[in-house]
Amino acid sequence: MEWITKDNKLVREFKFKDFTHAFAFLTKVAFASEKQNHHPEIYNVYNKVIISLQTHDAGNVVTEKDHKLAETIGAFV
Repeated sequence: MEWITKDNKLVREFKFKDFTHAFAFLTKVAFASEKQNHHPEIYNVYNKVIISLQTHDAGNVVTEKDHKLAETIGAFV
């Protein structure tokens, strides 16, 4: 699944072999998010991770900041 726009958010679901692989991915996401000073909404259960991005400072809409972080995150898989 690629990034989709839903409810003024960029959303993507990721599935991994197991929880350890999902958590390793989330660790990369955390460091990239800190570096870009842009923090996603993250949902994780076992091997499934759902990430939602929107820029709160811009009124909770999708901006270039979200697309930039989405591109970074997408490169991790």
